Amino acid sequence: MLRKCDYYHYHQNIFQLMIAQIRKMTEADIKQGLRIVLNKIEEACSRRTPELQATNPQLVAVSKTKPVNLIVAAYEEGQRHFGENYVQELEEKANNSIILEKCSDIKWHFIGHLQSNKVNKVLCLPNVHMIQTVDSQKLAATLNKNWPKFRSSDAKLNIMIQVNTSEEEEKNGISPDQVCDMTKFVLNECSNLHLAGLMTIGRFGYDPTDGPNPDFVTLKRCRDDVCQSQGVDWKNIGLSMGMSDDFEHAVELGSTNVRVGSSIFGYRVKKK
Repeated sequence: MLRKCDYYHYHQNIFQLMIAQIRKMTEADIKQGLRIVLNKIEEACSRRTPELQATNPQLVAVSKTKPVNLIVAAYEEGQRHFGENYVQELEEKANNSIILEKCSDIKWHFIGHLQSNKVNKVLCLPNVHMIQTVDSQKLAATLNKNWPKFRSSDAKLNIMIQVNTSEEEEKNGISPDQVCDMTKFVLNECSNLHLAGLMTIGRFGYDPTDGPNPDFVTLKRCRDDVCQSQGVDWKNIGLSMGMSDDFEHAVELGSTNVRVGSSIFGYRVKKK
């Protein structure tokens, strides 16, 4: 039986080994991981129903906590869309001189919780492409009001409405029964925003052998409700669902946007 001190040192050693493994990730590892993920997406697409065959999912490589050289490696392999969860980290990477020089066509997706008082810190950054986590009318209104201050063109800001399909208290997002009202607000009151679709995180650890993931099914149903109530073609409302542990299942069910990090960049040490 392990003593408490032995138990502590055991887990400390495991943690240090994980750190060492992460630091050893090379550009070649990233490129190989990216190719594997893209192949799996293609294979999952082939298993879709006929009506879903027309749409190809977009891969967002989640690069949070990862160094610039690994982002550049993925970019050089052809990846353009990258996701970040933290405002400060996105600020540092979007303004990084190496990324600005070598990744001129990079497209940043903000996929973390965004507070209204930090909106300008994100909108002012170069190559901001989409905010996937709009979870209130207040945030949508703030984005709509402030976006023109940072862009001289008439291009709208791409957003997604985050839905808490699992209805877990610790997760952000509106409840499924609020989606139609939220969508109506964005479409009618936010002329500077382009509604790209709906996004969910979903409950972790679901086993797809038990059947279609109920969170993904719920998000699809939310889209159906939106299309019916607002008279929108379902092909114009994307679904951002699926991460490293379930993106293949999400693609099979019709996801148009998957957010994959560890399967490309390796496991990350969580921020404390």
